Parts: sequence; C-alpha cells; structure tokens
Amino acid sequence: MSVIDIHRAHSLDKEHARQAAETLAKDLSKQFDVHYQWEGDLLKFKRSGVKGQLDLSEDDLHIRLELGLMLRPFKARIEQEIHSQLDQIITA
Repeated sequence: MSVIDIHRAHSLDKEHARQAAETLAKDLSKQFDVHYQWEGDLLKFKRSGVKGQLDLSEDDLHIRLELGLMLRPFKARIEQEIHSQLDQIITA
C-alpha cells in the first residue's frame, strides 16, 4: 500500500472549510473516479484501488489516501493535484 498523507493549515471558518473540502472532493471525483461521502466532519473517499479520508478541523485539513498496487504509479500525479487544488480553494 502506498500512502498519500497531507496536512494543510487553514484560517477558514468551519462552513468555508467544509465548502473547500467539498470542492476538492468533487474535483478528485471527476478526475480519478473517486466516490465520497461525509460522516460528520470526516469525508471518506473510496474506489477500486484507493481509499482514504479528509479530516476537517478548525485550523487543519488532513488528507490520507491509501493507493493500491495499480494506482501506485499515479501517486505523484494524485498528490500534485491535491496540493494544486488546495492552493486554489484555501487561498480563494
């Protein structure tokens, strides 16, 4: 299992942080065919070969994805896309 583990500090209020997380989830869903659902402040991701979550706190977004064997070659691309999306949505 290959793991992507990203922490990103933010200064958004809870509502805007949740909207930012939702935007990220929608983009990842479109690009990588990932399904997601909210469980409180925890956003869970799943598809064949990947599972993970985004934990939303008052000052931090923590994303952890576990990539299966078939998606390991795409780890750098997926991680880069997450960072790029976070740069756009947290500073917007």
